[in-house]
Amino acid sequence: MARRVFFSFHYARDIRRVVQVRNSWVVRAKGEAQPFLDKAEWESIKRTGSAQIERWIEKQMEGTSVTVVLFGRETFNREWVKHEIKRSYELGKGIVAVDIHKINDPQTGADLPGQNPLLHWSAKQTGRNIPFTELYKTYDWVSDEGYNNFPLWVEAAAIAAGR
Repeated sequence: MARRVFFSFHYARDIRRVVQVRNSWVVRAKGEAQPFLDKAEWESIKRTGSAQIERWIEKQMEGTSVTVVLFGRETFNREWVKHEIKRSYELGKGIVAVDIHKINDPQTGADLPGQNPLLHWSAKQTGRNIPFTELYKTYDWVSDEGYNNFPLWVEAAAIAAGR
């Protein structure tokens, strides 16, 4: 079953890595992905203020079953990535984190590793706070053969969320 996916990532630093991940997904016969935002549109949306950005994110998340957090060196402290993770949890979406720092950017090569943005969050279950890093899977695109396994990761996240 094709899944609609919301991609959360740090645009300025990781866009060329993200394009490689996204393209590996959409070229598959049954693949489907969220419409991709070009830089001009994102820059325009950023200038409209927080309320408009939140509305735009909500609209992009509509109809998706899984949020894929693609993270690199500087993703950890990105305000909107944190927001997208929080909203994905609140909406009951499947979540999967994928470390993309080893993917070669055509202009700059591989990057340095960064912290997993899921570390910001935890959920109270059975009387204790469980970190999102224990609730949701994290993979490394290169080491865990993302090109071959990404559809499996997305499907597992959707099933774990009951979607």
